Amino acid sequence: MEEKLKQIKSSCKRVVLYGPESTGKTTLARKLSAHYKAPWVPEFARDYLQKIWDQEKRICEPKDLLPIAVGQMKAENDLAKKSNSLLICDTNLFETMVYSKYYYGGTCDPLLEKYAIENSYDLYLLTNIDIPWVKDDLRDKPHERDESFQIFKEELVKNNIPFKIVDGDFEKRFGICKNFIDELIKDV
Repeated sequence: MEEKLKQIKSSCKRVVLYGPESTGKTTLARKLSAHYKAPWVPEFARDYLQKIWDQEKRICEPKDLLPIAVGQMKAENDLAKKSNSLLICDTNLFETMVYSKYYYGGTCDPLLEKYAIENSYDLYLLTNIDIPWVKDDLRDKPHERDESFQIFKEELVKNNIPFKIVDGDFEKRFGICKNFIDELIKDV
């Protein structure tokens, strides 16, 4: 199991869009991927949990977190092998760990937590909650956005992970991300 959660070595710069639900991560990932002609790693949990919802009408449970983490890392590692300069990640194991702690009383599978912290990224872009919350089958915390943003931010700080906050409307967010990524890859 450990090998399935471990990030492979790669020469590409890894950028992760990280933050609470409904903060524009997927929209930004798609747009940044198109702009830089770089692969992007979709959020594995979204399809996995939507399938569970559609088939069983249940939401995420702790037993789902390791399969989600394995699927996320497989997708990321597969694309990292093919990318030689930039990889855009729409979430990562660190985000899965934060959600686990947020939803399940501060607990997280020790193996998931280990690799959430050990796997490294060149740039964390923390998406702020200053855009409208959009309802779907999987989102469930429209009134806890301030609290969830603080939790996401505090976990980065607690683990000494540098990050940049991305806020404003979608065009401003794209510009902010682009500026940070341009700085990251200027010498590549």
